[in-house]
Amino acid sequence: MPASPVSSTIAGTDAEQFLRLYHGETGRPGLTERLERLRLGGRDNLDLSTAELTFGARVAWRNSIRCVGRLPWAGLRVRDLRHVIHADEVFGHLVRHLHASFAGGRIQPTISVFGPGVRIHNDQLLRYAGYRQPGGGVVGDPQNVALTQHLRQLGWEGGAGTPFDLLPLAIEARGRIHLFSLPTEAAPEIQITHPNCESIGKLGLRWPALPVVSNMTLGVGGQHFVCAPFSGWYMQTEIASRNLADADRYDVLPAVAQALGLDMGRRRSLWLDRALLELNVAVLHSFDMAGVRIIDHHAATRQFQHFETCEAAAGRTVYGHWSWLIPPPSPASTPIWSRQYDNTEVSPNFLLQRPAWETSVLTTSGCPFNDR
Repeated sequence: MPASPVSSTIAGTDAEQFLRLYHGETGRPGLTERLERLRLGGRDNLDLSTAELTFGARVAWRNSIRCVGRLPWAGLRVRDLRHVIHADEVFGHLVRHLHASFAGGRIQPTISVFGPGVRIHNDQLLRYAGYRQPGGGVVGDPQNVALTQHLRQLGWEGGAGTPFDLLPLAIEARGRIHLFSLPTEAAPEIQITHPNCESIGKLGLRWPALPVVSNMTLGVGGQHFVCAPFSGWYMQTEIASRNLADADRYDVLPAVAQALGLDMGRRRSLWLDRALLELNVAVLHSFDMAGVRIIDHHAATRQFQHFETCEAAAGRTVYGHWSWLIPPPSPASTPIWSRQYDNTEVSPNFLLQRPAWETSVLTTSGCPFNDR
């Protein structure tokens, strides 16, 4: 199978626009000379410096219309690893990425940009297996059934068969695919407990401590960096309201409601809503008790409001996809509920890849911090 699903050729207009943006916002001299070298060299002459790559990655986050957590975009740590193209070296740097980004719970947004011919088949570095059962059910995460099957076809023998078996990484490099298992210390998890309901803690729920999205291509100046895993901190709704609660994911709300002793005999008792709320409380409580950074949906939307103010002061338009920016629970109680946004995609940006086992074609852009 091909080592790289995306062309890395240069689009001259994209390159020129990026250079004008970079020099305009940073105030660095040399734009005229840079553009002249680009024109004289033809379509493949834009060799991004580390400073330009760093700026491009940060602006790509700033431009991500599905991400509500863009306020700290300028502080993104960018690891320029374009010289790394061997699978074992890629894996070593991914382990370092996890340690550096997690930072003992003081999570720091980080992106690692690897060289050509490298791709990670997992959509996130920390994912749980989904085992299809003979009767049609699933043990683990139903969203990851296809990925689990793909990894098994590549040679993974499977885990212990629990609902929370961490998947190995499939790293494609130089035309070959290699499997690697993450060391436990590089894959921190949070045990989910509740401050007032001991029975919720007995459900055995847990989740990775940080999201590391690895199926998005970084597009900067016409170049496409296929392997650019991006990590930050969770908003609790991603875990509680989607990953654990969705009926086509872990579907734990009935078990949570039972643990709370709620009346589940009729929906008008609003047991689903009450269970969802308490599950969100449990996730926030659990991360706080573990000393791991997480943000709640009210703080996140207030920060996004501040992000809009900062961008307006800089003379920039904030693009956004409203249905992704509002949180799943209590969206009408957030300051962005009544807002309207232009969902135009601008560059630099992130492009969501289709699964490696399906196709190599890029689809529309996504949010580097949200796996919906």
